[in-house]
Amino acid sequence: MKVLLIKDVKSLGKAGEVKEVKPGYGQNFLIKKGFAKPATPEILEQHAADEAQKVQDLKDEIAAFEAISKKLEKAEIVITKKVGNNGHLFGAITKDEVVKALKEQHNIDVDKKHITDKTAIKTVGEHDLDLKLGHGIHAKLHVDVQGE
Repeated sequence: MKVLLIKDVKSLGKAGEVKEVKPGYGQNFLIKKGFAKPATPEILEQHAADEAQKVQDLKDEIAAFEAISKKLEKAEIVITKKVGNNGHLFGAITKDEVVKALKEQHNIDVDKKHITDKTAIKTVGEHDLDLKLGHGIHAKLHVDVQGE
């Protein structure tokens, strides 16, 4: 009996492979537990179409991240915050504030988890933030912090 593996099976193979197994093992264990489907032409055709769709979705996602990266390289956001007598900000500029300012000033949506800088912005001036968008795509965002 031929089966198409849906999930990785330790002693048999990885997901997406077509394997020849004994009918009892295939029917009573693999198919019943949801590890595999019978390898009929319709199921194999559907699996190939699904894989092609996944590849296309990945290409679209990478293209979208590259477009956002190019927009971010040109963008500069300005954030104003209260300053104390010593020239330091009251509190720090948070990732939420950066994302909100980016959305308001340039209409670019970025998840705050993409901002990778570990140090908080606590001083007035210009700062560059590194954003890791995914799939190895990075971008720099220029932030200008002004005191009020």
